[in-house]
Amino acid sequence: MFPEVNEQMDVIKRGVEEILPEDELVRKIEKSKKTNKPLIVKEGFDPTAPDLHIGHMISIRKLRDFQELGHTVVFLIGDFTGLVGDPSGRSSIRKMMTRKEIDQNAETYKDQIFKVLDPEKTVVRFNSEWLGKLTIYEFLELTSKQTIARMLERDDFKNRFESETDISMLEFIYPLLQGYDSVALKADVELGGTDQKFNLLMARLIQKRYGVESQAIVMLPLLEGTGGGVKMSKSLNNYIGINEPPNEIFGKVMSIPDSLIYRYFFLATSVSESELENIKEQLNDTSVNPVNLKRKLGKSIVSEYYSEESAEEAELAFDRVFKNKENPLDIDEVILSIDQPVWIIKLLSIAGLIQSNGEGRRLIKQGAVSVNGEKIGNDDIEITIENGAVLKVGKRKFKKIVLKYR
Repeated sequence: MFPEVNEQMDVIKRGVEEILPEDELVRKIEKSKKTNKPLIVKEGFDPTAPDLHIGHMISIRKLRDFQELGHTVVFLIGDFTGLVGDPSGRSSIRKMMTRKEIDQNAETYKDQIFKVLDPEKTVVRFNSEWLGKLTIYEFLELTSKQTIARMLERDDFKNRFESETDISMLEFIYPLLQGYDSVALKADVELGGTDQKFNLLMARLIQKRYGVESQAIVMLPLLEGTGGGVKMSKSLNNYIGINEPPNEIFGKVMSIPDSLIYRYFFLATSVSESELENIKEQLNDTSVNPVNLKRKLGKSIVSEYYSEESAEEAELAFDRVFKNKENPLDIDEVILSIDQPVWIIKLLSIAGLIQSNGEGRRLIKQGAVSVNGEKIGNDDIEITIENGAVLKVGKRKFKKIVLKYR
């Protein structure tokens, strides 16, 4: 038995940016309830990076809502479209990924989504199942479903065309391939971020031109990264990965601007409507310290992907380092065999704490590097490191040096 239509819509609309067309979605739900047949609700993810972050999970948590309402959720891994690369928001040609990279990332996706979705009720599909089998004639038929003029209506394509920046043919066909996914799955509903609007609308059109009933679109807002201002992204290093250790997740949440506290609660947690109202009131109350709300937020997010016990432990670990100025209890060790004294930049590099000499120099100038609690102020010095010394970079990176004597 499905819940009443209005009850379903109340659940679906929470935290949603836009539904296109909303009356069409209502009709689909009415038909589903009348025929006792679940809707097919899909979302696709191209495995272009190995980790999912809490920004991705906004729509995945909405998939869970559909799942709990009794509908069929299809988590689509774009192992074929990932080779092409989504041009959304791009100002230059995206580099093609290798088949090996795609396959490795796809495996991690399957593990991570089941932190939220019910594995017994989730259908996992790969779009190479149908896109990889298209004959050249079928592919040409797909490309005939849209015109160049219509494709150039897309803002990022239009801007690149007008500035004479290259657009590859691969990028042009990406929205068509994504649209064909919805044809192959006969999707009733597709979810995606607001940056996917063009692709999602294209899928409706492609379905219609293949004689398949057009899907309704549920668009979710994009979550700002930990520094605010721009969307969460691994490439900008402003993300909170759901596979990161609980201590790291909690620490990153504690670093967000106060202005994002309510938005993170609203989009990235499962707190109730009444709790959200209470949080809003507290944020408007000057006597309430926002840090206490961040603590609650950090524990809520850690609990979502691990457990309440892990959340409590993460808070204690945070206090140990940032409140009591102590070292973490579980510092990763790195075994080194080095000639002493050693250049500080080289030490940081071989300990895996920096990616380049330039990064090391910058961090030292910022006062973000210390050895056994003493800040390093000179990026040219050579130091003699003792066995068991603790290196610290930034607020959360620690390494304990274990010397291997020759």
